[in-house]
Amino acid sequence: MMTYWSVLRAARRAGLAATLVILAPSLTAVAQKPQARITAEVVNSNRALIQGSALPRARADNDAGKVASDMKLQGMSFVFSRSDAQSAALETLIAAQQNPSSPLYHQWLTPDQFASRFGAADADIAKVEGWLQQEGFTVDHVSRSRDRITFSGTAAQVEVAFGAPIHYFTTNGDTHFAPLGSLSVPAAFSASILTIGNVSDFRPKAHVKFMTPETVKANFTSSQSGSHFVTPKDVATIYDINAAYNAGYTGTNQSIAIVGQSSVVLTDISNFQTAAGLTVKAPTPILVPGSGTTASPVTGDEGESDLDLEYSGGIAKGATIYFVYTGNNQNYGVFDSLQYAVDERLSPIISSSYGECETALGAADYASLNAILQQASTQGQTVIAAAGDDGSTDCYEQTGLTSAQQLALAVDFPASSQYVTGMGGTEYLAADVATGNTTYWTAASGSDVISSALSYIPEMVWNDDSSTDGISSGGGGTSQFTARPSWQTGVTGIPSGSFRLVPDISLASSPNNAGYLYCSSDTQSTGITGSCSNGFRDSSDASLTVAGGTSFAAPIFAGMLAIINQSRNSTGQGVINPTLYTLASNSATYSTAFHDTVTGGNQCTAGSSSTTVYCNSTGASAYAAGTGYDEASGLGSVDLNILLTAWPTTSATTLQASSTTLSAATLSPTSGAADVITFTVAPSSTTFTTTPTGSLMLVVDGTTAASTLALTNGVATYTFTSTTAGAHVIEATYSGDSIYASSTGSLALSIGATTSSTGTFIVSAPSLTVADGSSGSSTVTVTPAGGYTGTLSWTLSTNASLTNACYTINNLTVPGTAAVTTSLTIATSSSLCASSSVVGGAGLRKLGNGQITDNRAPSPAPSRSGSMPTAVAFAGLLALLAQRRRPVLRLLLAVVSIGVLGFGLSGCGGSGSNTTTTTTTTTTTSTNATKGTYTLTLVGTDTANTAITASSTFTLTID
Repeated sequence: MMTYWSVLRAARRAGLAATLVILAPSLTAVAQKPQARITAEVVNSNRALIQGSALPRARADNDAGKVASDMKLQGMSFVFSRSDAQSAALETLIAAQQNPSSPLYHQWLTPDQFASRFGAADADIAKVEGWLQQEGFTVDHVSRSRDRITFSGTAAQVEVAFGAPIHYFTTNGDTHFAPLGSLSVPAAFSASILTIGNVSDFRPKAHVKFMTPETVKANFTSSQSGSHFVTPKDVATIYDINAAYNAGYTGTNQSIAIVGQSSVVLTDISNFQTAAGLTVKAPTPILVPGSGTTASPVTGDEGESDLDLEYSGGIAKGATIYFVYTGNNQNYGVFDSLQYAVDERLSPIISSSYGECETALGAADYASLNAILQQASTQGQTVIAAAGDDGSTDCYEQTGLTSAQQLALAVDFPASSQYVTGMGGTEYLAADVATGNTTYWTAASGSDVISSALSYIPEMVWNDDSSTDGISSGGGGTSQFTARPSWQTGVTGIPSGSFRLVPDISLASSPNNAGYLYCSSDTQSTGITGSCSNGFRDSSDASLTVAGGTSFAAPIFAGMLAIINQSRNSTGQGVINPTLYTLASNSATYSTAFHDTVTGGNQCTAGSSSTTVYCNSTGASAYAAGTGYDEASGLGSVDLNILLTAWPTTSATTLQASSTTLSAATLSPTSGAADVITFTVAPSSTTFTTTPTGSLMLVVDGTTAASTLALTNGVATYTFTSTTAGAHVIEATYSGDSIYASSTGSLALSIGATTSSTGTFIVSAPSLTVADGSSGSSTVTVTPAGGYTGTLSWTLSTNASLTNACYTINNLTVPGTAAVTTSLTIATSSSLCASSSVVGGAGLRKLGNGQITDNRAPSPAPSRSGSMPTAVAFAGLLALLAQRRRPVLRLLLAVVSIGVLGFGLSGCGGSGSNTTTTTTTTTTTSTNATKGTYTLTLVGTDTANTAITASSTFTLTID
């Protein structure tokens, strides 16, 4: 009897996978439904302590008194444990998903599939909900993973229900609230609970080292000093990312979720992108539901999130960046952002620059949070986390811990999880970044040089410890909670032992030794007013905003992974550590794809100051760098291009690239009116005709509007309605399927926008490479200035003869001061230009005078004949014939495929309104454009005042 997987493999060999996968059972079909475990009567007088629930930082000697009994606590969570059977099945699944020889290799679960296998039983959830309500709490919601119940209530209710009063605790001037002692629950719950979450406002700390203005006076490769600091373009040079860019890999169709616990000022991000010479592309903010409202940015946390967003998007220039953050509810924090990003599977890559030393975290919270990271792994999400900035003593300056605990060896969570890639820190040798060094840096020569690094620069372990500044060094060591994973082996230098070693890899993190330039309005942390008012300089045109820390290593590597994912058309990689260690275990690969860091160490060298003991004979400090793996730098840093080349394929079969496009009935709906948004997912290559299946995740104005919007024949619709005037952004992420990789798309709508007829704007269009005979898209950004608002129309011209090419670009409304984007699509064959479903709007041809003008007929009305499914089925038959490899059949396939493609596309409608269009005559034969590189100029003109105009010149390469 053939199993589903053997049928699917046979189908793939026959080219019929897309048809059969529709009939396949889900991964949950063979799994047993969660069984009820709360079977005893719930009696409040029969209690059981929750082991490990006493917070290490809520110490009695720091007790500052009980909080008010009516103090509201929102967003608390009852976290279910998993049964022994579920835990064993989960570990077996994760191992199979990372085993290339397993039929489950990279077969990821959806959040709903995860819930159906590893969540709590419905009966158990109902019992706990009933008990919470009986105790006076308000049940807010059940997590999508069905392993957490979120509820709200007062401090008095918490004390009665969980047996511990809520107190204030004060340490070093900081005051926090938390339960005094361990929590308890009715004994009937004891075997089914991990912990009660969010009953304190102790938050993880950001792993960033801010510099003071006195030390950062215009010291990048500059006309003032000749010293050096680093930008994303320098990172691309140092770690060999440029070669990947040149191959067309920028993270396009990938996304990264940055998690934080403060709002940011988005103009900081656009200022950074402009100063760094990058295309302005705003991240998408997503406020965690229930975490309160978007409040003023939080000191320290704002600066952290600024740099995370700037460097993840600065490396993965083509990726969509989601910023998942919490609001003003004081007992929410970055771990809630992490949980939401996992529970909704917002992105295949999650980057966190926050953490807590394991000692401060405690056993119960560790188990609860690690369960979230397990879920991420099964869903194909890669979590990357900073390993800390306090060397081998990660608990240094951890609020609430004893002096002995702060001086002891410790590592940082979540970097210490077996489901996370932990990022350590390196730094450049002092002589190589000294003022005036021209071996590795371009000289200033009278003007500032933003991108000045010339090559890879040798690295040592980051350690800037000093008696004046305290500990400033990359985190690393041995976990006290996480058992040694099976994949952490095979590399020279890995010591024997039973627990997880941190970090996994490292990147430059020193703030003092060619630190990173960034932009932030977090003036209290940076000490700088008007950050990036003049390029990277402040409002006085003097100081720079500079920082370091493993906070930079995490988002930079997240950007690198997005590039790797694009190169493999990946829908997600899950835990990548097995791949990293396997590659490093090969001596030839290790010597080229990794930079082994053999100098320095992360041991504490600060000693003590007149007021503070950092480390002394009673404290502990380690670890030294060595050949191969070490707990100071992990496997070392990476050469991204060589690592990308060595990286294995991401699934049992190579996935094909997809594209997700959005169109609207109108781009300027009236207030309260329904506007139908159409989402179309299609193959990126015209050689594939199978229709993508799966679902879309929609984010509207930073809020998840739909988690699993199903595709029908590659299309889905959503009705948008709002009474809020101004710009509204809709973003869609396609899940991918067994044939196609995931992709993203976005659309900006405007309600009640009117033209100012004043001001101006800047147009930015990136260069584009398109395979001859296919189509490609790029994002055009318009940045308003001088109070400009209005709607732009477009023209496109070229410097040379360009026939059999066409383009489409929607008119774009600029409703306010923020930058807005639209998509420019260029097709390079006459048949594509004749097909509205490929170009989606205005098909434009080249004339002899250098102007590309519109020559395509308006789209026909959509057909209701059902021709697309017929075409897909016939395409599957042709694919089966092609596998026979007989010349006559291949000829038949080539001839008939054109007809099938045309037949299948005839049922597709055109794009939405506000698109430049005229007429053309559709032909039945296809002629491709001439290969080569062309200079194109895109001109945007205000539709109400033609005197307001701007242009952008870019190159189109047809290869």
